[in-house]
Amino acid sequence: MLWTSTAPAGPAPTRVLPDGCLDLLWSSRAGLLVAGPDRTAFVSVSTPGERWVGLRLPPGVGPAVLGVPAIELRDRRVPLADLWGARQAATLADRAGTAAAAVLVEVAARRLRAAGGPDPLGPRVAASLAAGATVTATAAEVGLDPRGLHRRSRHLFGYGPKTLARILRMRRALALARTGVPLAEVAARSGYADQAHLTRDVRALTGVPPTTLLPR
Repeated sequence: MLWTSTAPAGPAPTRVLPDGCLDLLWSSRAGLLVAGPDRTAFVSVSTPGERWVGLRLPPGVGPAVLGVPAIELRDRRVPLADLWGARQAATLADRAGTAAAAVLVEVAARRLRAAGGPDPLGPRVAASLAAGATVTATAAEVGLDPRGLHRRSRHLFGYGPKTLARILRMRRALALARTGVPLAEVAARSGYADQAHLTRDVRALTGVPPTTLLPR
């Protein structure tokens, strides 16, 4: 998914919620960066007028594009030069200055082809957990024992399947709540013990209660 933003004058911090994804980023101030998979919300602070373009790589796809295990980037924001070398990053940065979106898409597609595509296990695990399947059931579905699934998940997503399942459940719950469903019903439908459990888990992952993340 491609996204863009421009910070207004006097920008407020932006709370980026964990989602199991890695992002390839261009900033008019900082250049080319990689955002690793977060375990908790990352609070981003931009300068006034700073322009951002980001390519969000679906869960499990990032390692094939970036060339490193997701666990090495967990909870980090790193210059692309640290991963691909100063020369290649500088060449891409020069091009990105006038056409960042096209450059990010082109380089990600090229590297994904060179890697032979993403590991097919990633989408299968993410889809199973996003649908609410247990880690045990997901491991059985993809033909791995729990330890094998944990090891592969750290490489693909940056954390084990239990953490990924918790993050995806939180995102599923917030998406449902944003349609106007009451939080007590959201909790029941999303697999939480009750609304209090939902509130505690969302706060632990994002730093704020779910009501703060809903439209006013």
